[in-house]
Amino acid sequence: MSEKPESTSNVAEFTVSEISGALKRTVEDTFGHIRVRGEISGYRGPHSSGHAYFSLKDDKARIEAVIWRSAMSRLRFQPEEGMEVIATGKLTTYPGSSKYQIVIEQMEPAGAGALMALLEERKRKLGAEGLFDASAKRRLPYMPRIIGVVTSPTGAVIRDIIHRIADRFPLHVLVWPVRVQGETAGAEVANAINGFNRLEQGSALPRPDVLIVARGGGSLEDLWGFNDEAVVRAVAASHIPIISAVGHETDWTLIDLAADVRAPTPTGAAEMAVPVKADLRAQVATLGARLSSGMSRYLDRRREIQRALARALPSADQLLALPRRRFDETAGRLGRALQANTQKKRGEFDGCARRLSPRLLEQTLREKRLEIKRLESQLPRCLAAFLHKRRGLFDRTAARLSVEPAARLAQRDRLHLQQLERRQVQAVNLLLDRTKRRSAELERLLKTLSYQGVLERGFAVVLDPSGTPVKRAATVTAGDELTIKFRDGNVQAVAQGGENRPEQPKAERPSPAKKSPVPAGSQGSLF
Repeated sequence: MSEKPESTSNVAEFTVSEISGALKRTVEDTFGHIRVRGEISGYRGPHSSGHAYFSLKDDKARIEAVIWRSAMSRLRFQPEEGMEVIATGKLTTYPGSSKYQIVIEQMEPAGAGALMALLEERKRKLGAEGLFDASAKRRLPYMPRIIGVVTSPTGAVIRDIIHRIADRFPLHVLVWPVRVQGETAGAEVANAINGFNRLEQGSALPRPDVLIVARGGGSLEDLWGFNDEAVVRAVAASHIPIISAVGHETDWTLIDLAADVRAPTPTGAAEMAVPVKADLRAQVATLGARLSSGMSRYLDRRREIQRALARALPSADQLLALPRRRFDETAGRLGRALQANTQKKRGEFDGCARRLSPRLLEQTLREKRLEIKRLESQLPRCLAAFLHKRRGLFDRTAARLSVEPAARLAQRDRLHLQQLERRQVQAVNLLLDRTKRRSAELERLLKTLSYQGVLERGFAVVLDPSGTPVKRAATVTAGDELTIKFRDGNVQAVAQGGENRPEQPKAERPSPAKKSPVPAGSQGSLF
């Protein structure tokens, strides 16, 4: 039995379970208690065991989540698919599938309240109209000449913006004073944005190249004016690029989604709007020096290349030496070549002249005449053979079209016609038998459903003067002429009373045994 080979490496060896356990302890120790904000995905309600399994996701990542039955019973709301929540719990791993997940202990809706619900609804509505599409965003100009600011003129925001612009790149700043909090804040901000866009280029009040809409931080209620639908539509319709600098970095409003660029703070908006003038000057100086140095190096390198190419080029005598030698050799061979070519052509001419002598032409004519006479002598035999062949073909065709084959064809057609007649008679007889059976079945069905069978069992039918059966006694009045139809005939009668007429004494009624039959068509009494 072979011994187990010893490992030459001193790296520690772990089992899969040891690795999974170490990762589980590390994750649980590092993330023992966290709060995660995300959107519920894949929620299908509690499992049969009472536990709930789903995922929390945002626009970039996804994490598996689980709520045990004990924590599920303590939730103050029912989780739903697509709901944004803030979950509190701890991270752990599931060794069975090498996944990490959050075990949720508490969970609350993110942004609970009427304002947050309204904000989400407005966000969905405006987003569906395409006001937040990234394709509609405009790029900020690199070096604007005029910057428009929409903010409160008395707050610290405008001072921070002006101070930051003055430090980085001093230029003309236009301020449109508005209220940044209260019921009229949204309308004033929208009017300011539209007012800046209505300014014409070259007018007394110049049109800004960039707009900054700014406000300091605050609660959701304080920033609500920047969630106004009119503000969002004005920002989306603006032809001037807009930087949104509303609130702190953690705050967000609908104007942030509609603006071309969102700044974390008003100071950050000023930094985004203009570059640093000193840096630009230094960069221009650096680029100028690099340009001068690069041009000098380029010219030096081109001069060196030109000198190297000039040294490599041969002189005029060297370039023309080989063509000159080829020319001299060709000139020397030209005279000899012309003499040889002339002799060759003369020999070819003499050969053609010998072939065109009168003696050869007369011999050729004699041979052609002999060939013509030979063909002329063969012509009668060929014509006779051709006629014989065509006559045999004609006889065979006439034999196929003679009277006897025509008679056989007519007899065959007659037999086929007789066969078709027999099949026709059989088909007609079969159709008649089928029709008779069907008629007999319908006749039996008619007798079964007809009222004549009812009359056979001793019943009678009462008809009014128009021949319509009388169905109810209430429709009969005194003096109506009626017809009573029995199995063996009809009896005419006249009604003497209505439905509630008292019954006559039995003595006045004629006995059925003594009643003489009334022939059809005679007049009688119904009662």
